[in-house]
Amino acid sequence: MTKTFFSNQFHGRSLLAESDLTPAELNYLVDYGLHLKAEAQQNIHTPLLAGKNIALLFEKGSTRTRSAFTTAAFELGANPVFLGKDDIHLFYKESLEDTAKVLGRMYDAIEYRGFKQETVEDLAKYSGVPVWNGLTDDWHPTQTIPDLMTIKENFGTFEGIKLTYLGDARNNVAHSLLVGAAMVGLNVAMVAPEDLQPAFGVVELAQQYAEESGAKIEVTEDLAEGLAKANVVTTDVWVSMGEDKWAERIKALLPYQLNQAALEKTGNIDGKLIVLHCLPAFHDLETKVGQKIYAEFGLKELEITDEVFRSKYGRQFDEAENRKHGIKAIMAATLGSQFIPKI
Repeated sequence: MTKTFFSNQFHGRSLLAESDLTPAELNYLVDYGLHLKAEAQQNIHTPLLAGKNIALLFEKGSTRTRSAFTTAAFELGANPVFLGKDDIHLFYKESLEDTAKVLGRMYDAIEYRGFKQETVEDLAKYSGVPVWNGLTDDWHPTQTIPDLMTIKENFGTFEGIKLTYLGDARNNVAHSLLVGAAMVGLNVAMVAPEDLQPAFGVVELAQQYAEESGAKIEVTEDLAEGLAKANVVTTDVWVSMGEDKWAERIKALLPYQLNQAALEKTGNIDGKLIVLHCLPAFHDLETKVGQKIYAEFGLKELEITDEVFRSKYGRQFDEAENRKHGIKAIMAATLGSQFIPKI
């Protein structure tokens, strides 16, 4: 079948937060990611970025983000180059502005994974090439798009679907998911203790998008209320990278663990229900950190139980795979041709 193409409004743009996109554009990237995934499953890898050089700039360690950007670039025909925090002079002998200007003259695009949102914004400001946010303390848009892809490939739609997030709901993943869900019309409940609920400004932004999309937004401490009628239940680690507040967080968040009791509160255990987790997950003791947690607190599981993690509801590895295809969509749309397919 002949594809229809139209002018590429993404071309040359950066993706630093969900709000850089319109709701229609976010929906398009979700569908484009699923389209590229379907092609990959047929071993079709169109070199849409042939000859492009991409800098992968990492201040933080990574498994999925680094792997997804690297494999996505290769499958699109581009050349990814990893630049770790100890590989270049950024913040040590050279300013961000100077580094950005140099990278912009040598690379066609830049991915950044690190700490300050200001850093990724300045990279975009000074480099003159598309910059993609692979995670900052504030936002994680290259996680949100694959998450939405996973939901859509399971339910076929966002309309009438409810997502419930349990745990630390004021971190980057929670903020991005709340705003992204509101943009596409996905009902969302953020269930967390009061001092770990999303920032007021983020909730306000999500409500603005929800008024347009028809999404229903809930922010609550009440597990029964937030989990009722949920089709998607998700969580994230209780202590983010760079933090060390285990005792405080465990005490506050243990009631919000994603366990079988939480799933039963949805009323959907025999119906439409999936579980997501952006990973890594503390569901067992097979890590050094996990063993330390067990030694100090006597807990074998934290934000999600092993029972739920390995259950029929789990879609966390589909979600992880979708990081590659969602990122492919972002890269192809912003760095590829002046025209994109009508999906």
